[in-house]
Amino acid sequence: MKNQPALNWLVPLIAILAVVAAAAGLFWQDGGSPYTFTTLYGETVQIYGQGVYDHDTVFNTGASQGADVVALLALPLLFVSFMFYRRDSLRAGFLLVSALAYYLYYGASLGFVVAYNNLYLVYLALFSASFFAFVLALTAINLPSLPARFSPRLPRRGMAIFMFVVGVGVAFIWLSDVINALTTNGVPQALGSHIALVTYTLDVGIIAPACILAGILILRRAPLGYLLTGVMTMLLALVGAMVIGQTVMQLNLGVQLSTGQLIGQVGTWIILGGIAVWLSISFLRNLSNSAIHTN
Repeated sequence: MKNQPALNWLVPLIAILAVVAAAAGLFWQDGGSPYTFTTLYGETVQIYGQGVYDHDTVFNTGASQGADVVALLALPLLFVSFMFYRRDSLRAGFLLVSALAYYLYYGASLGFVVAYNNLYLVYLALFSASFFAFVLALTAINLPSLPARFSPRLPRRGMAIFMFVVGVGVAFIWLSDVINALTTNGVPQALGSHIALVTYTLDVGIIAPACILAGILILRRAPLGYLLTGVMTMLLALVGAMVIGQTVMQLNLGVQLSTGQLIGQVGTWIILGGIAVWLSISFLRNLSNSAIHTN
């Protein structure tokens, strides 16, 4: 792996910014109370009314706090993977890229989705630092040599199928909300008090296509396929944990989730996250720091 000296200060900076953002989201309570708000689209929503998320809906506050929990829990993964990455471990390199991908997603969510508050500069710095650290860590992996680093026992077809299912599934789940809004001349249920569906744009515009592309390329044994599949699988494991955290926090705030939401969206992500963990372990077990020679 290529050494990227800038990561020596970017990774600690990301950790500090993530702690500040997550701790404020979870523990900063100023004694306000929820209130109703009529959006630009004429929808009535419940605003959280306190703490750093005082201008966000109760639903979105629970989602943000769930992401905050995982941001704190993922810090050991970030530091351990970075430590072994510096020792030229390819496995650690994949783990580091995946952890940075989560903090990039987390920073983007805070900067683009959360209503403006006093921590905006923290969100901005976290997003920027995570983006450049992610790019540097990603390009540190020697792409042409990747296929020779994997054992023939790597479940390529299983991983490709998983990538296809996630890519199509994410697009279907989010777009079904948009299509339903278009056909009923309403607004998407997840819009809340916002004027744009940033999460939908990120997931359908980037995550879903990346998963489908990864599935296609790993079936072809293309070097980029191994890179994308490994990173996306580990990222999805973290996203599965995030969805569990979001659901717990939303229920704790009194958000009423229908059986369909719990089974169709939350339950699906929990299952996908569990599969992603299993495939991530298999991916790392079949990865070697040196070329694997087979007869």
